[in-house]
Amino acid sequence: MNAYDIIIKPVLTEKSYEAISEKTYVFIVAKKAGKTEIKQAIETIFDGVKVERVNTVNRLGKVKRQGTSQGRRPSTKKAYITLTKDSKTIEAFDSMAQ
Repeated sequence: MNAYDIIIKPVLTEKSYEAISEKTYVFIVAKKAGKTEIKQAIETIFDGVKVERVNTVNRLGKVKRQGTSQGRRPSTKKAYITLTKDSKTIEAFDSMAQ
């Protein structure tokens, strides 16, 4: 898997903005990606970034109904990336942290 196939997109919520000050970033990642693969992908995509810890959460898709038919939204996997204290920050998020 390519590093860009593992990291799908960042999560941009109020809770994730608050965590940026503690050098924790949240991303949607591929469901089959492991913690070591996620760590290597972040370090290759963003230069000068050192990952200290990776926590993952599997989210089950919500059940949605329309009339009598019922379906489910797709399930996703989120990764909480914590950087080391001496690591560079991710520049794309710097303006959002204030």
